[in-house]
Amino acid sequence: MAHSVLFDQEQAYAGGNPNDGLEFYQTQYVDPASTAAGAAVHGSADEFYASSYGTAMPIVERSWLAAFGTGGFPNEQPLLEELGINFQHIKSKTLAVLNPFKPLDTKIYDDSDMAGPLLFILVLGTVLLLSGKSQFGYIYGVALLGTIGIWAILNLMSQGGIAVVRTASILGYCLLPVVFLGTVGLVADLKAGPLGTLASVGPIAWCTYSSATMFVTVLSMSEQRLLVAYPIGLFYTSFALLTVF
Repeated sequence: MAHSVLFDQEQAYAGGNPNDGLEFYQTQYVDPASTAAGAAVHGSADEFYASSYGTAMPIVERSWLAAFGTGGFPNEQPLLEELGINFQHIKSKTLAVLNPFKPLDTKIYDDSDMAGPLLFILVLGTVLLLSGKSQFGYIYGVALLGTIGIWAILNLMSQGGIAVVRTASILGYCLLPVVFLGTVGLVADLKAGPLGTLASVGPIAWCTYSSATMFVTVLSMSEQRLLVAYPIGLFYTSFALLTVF
């Protein structure tokens, strides 16, 4: 049956024109959408950017230095700001620790900046390593447990409370005087006689006063300054013992 059908069709086309009724006519119609798309595809990148955003395409600096600056696309933040590293805040907080008697600007403590504290802990561990003391594990352990303990105490004592990362940021920045103590240990033997004890009193008091002042200012706990300073003093005393011994 299939052969007969094919044979009939072949006979039909053999006797007549197979293109009867299938003529195609040319037209001048052009699809506007396809024309615009083709122009956008085949046009230059500058024309496409200008038609899309209404401005000329900016010149992008193609180098690794452009990632740390503002030479990229319009309104693009620098890489360090995207990572949460603000050198201006690091400088302001460090100066606040170095001069604890200056009135504090509480706005700089709104962000939980950990770049400065991690830097100070790394410098302290490196200084102690140069002094022949490998204390990195003890430094990280005391910092972690002490931060959690002080954070819990502050949340029990204050009404508003404070975040644990913010607590770690303030405690880490105020560790700077202990870093100075470790630097002194590079040129002098702090374990020789009462030198280490006398040299540790100043940095401990400095760290405690700076940190307690910051917590009291941020949490509005001026009437509980001594209660806040006591656990903080123990915290920095532990770091001083690691630095001296």
